[in-house]
Amino acid sequence: MNRRGFLKSVALTGAVIAVSPKFMPAGEANAKPQKMSYEEAVKKVLGVDVSKLEESSEIKLTAPSIAENGAVVPVKVEVKQPIENVESIHIFAKKNFNPHTLSMFLSPANGKAYLGTRIRLAKTMPVVAVAVLKDGRIIKTEKPIKVTIGGCG
Repeated sequence: MNRRGFLKSVALTGAVIAVSPKFMPAGEANAKPQKMSYEEAVKKVLGVDVSKLEESSEIKLTAPSIAENGAVVPVKVEVKQPIENVESIHIFAKKNFNPHTLSMFLSPANGKAYLGTRIRLAKTMPVVAVAVLKDGRIIKTEKPIKVTIGGCG
């Protein structure tokens, strides 16, 4: 194959890849995201009603009370249980377009049931950390976070 033939094939492949999503049937991959409530997000992710989540001191949510930049809010979640007893950790931002922010599923290993990440908050809202335990309990804690524009409180 010569250089000209190679470049033609690369250009043709690129064009096919760029155009192909437009010809795909409308399915879940092409569906526009829909706004959902916190209650709907919990039901979709955990399969239970919000009333089944029990407030507990066994889960600790660490986040700033005031976030200067809502695009990168540092959040830490620690479950005060052995890692073998924790199935998963989830974070929900109640007033975001899609409140389900993050899910982490744990495997039994050495270590702690701990998660540290950065999340995006569209505006001032409560953030909820949820832990699903192996004994069937679903525990939560909640913290309000004020998002300021440019850090001007």
